[in-house]
Amino acid sequence: MRDPADPADRQEEAALESEDAAVPHGATRKPPPAGPDRLLRLAFVFYGILWGVAWSWRTGLHGESLWFSTPDAEIRWLRDALVGGLAAAGVIAGSSWLTRRVPAGERLARALAETIGPLSPRQAWLLALASGVGEEALFRGALQPVVGLWWASLLFAAMHFVPRRDLLLWGAFSLAAGLLLGALYEGTGNLLAPTVAHVVINGVNLNRLVRDYGARAAPLVPLGSERERSSSR
Repeated sequence: MRDPADPADRQEEAALESEDAAVPHGATRKPPPAGPDRLLRLAFVFYGILWGVAWSWRTGLHGESLWFSTPDAEIRWLRDALVGGLAAAGVIAGSSWLTRRVPAGERLARALAETIGPLSPRQAWLLALASGVGEEALFRGALQPVVGLWWASLLFAAMHFVPRRDLLLWGAFSLAAGLLLGALYEGTGNLLAPTVAHVVINGVNLNRLVRDYGARAAPLVPLGSERERSSSR
């Protein structure tokens, strides 16, 4: 459901209406991705379940704190938040270079933007917050103390693996990111630095993907062309 007071939603509605008015007779539009509000609802449910599984395993089953890597670990709020922010800045700079300078990186960015669909900045940051908190709780807070850095990172990459040629690089990027986030967790002894890094990376990159590579609507396909392709098969 769109918010009439949200400028991004009003702008998107106006753009879609103008595009619909320009649709030539006898043409169809491929269906767009799932709406951003539905995507956010599913994301909050999914990542809420991840957080619940992580807490139930680490705290409910083993009686240990989900927040700390070891019982004697401590947190330094400013230091750990800054470490997470600096790590995020490095990853964002690297991913920006990859998508602008490497053809495979650009194809990945366009495929991700198409999969995500249109998002306002507020929606992108909410999605980043949900994914960062939920995934760090499970992969770093619950799994890494049990299975170790490499296995937790491999499982993290497996969760992000998509069997599509233009998204294969996403799995490799996720493995590298998982190792970095796991190293932050082990180095600081708590979830603050990896969670800050994860949320900032996702928030900045989601907004950049939508802004630089997103399309407001799928391309038009003339009905005649579809029938000709079907009859030629």
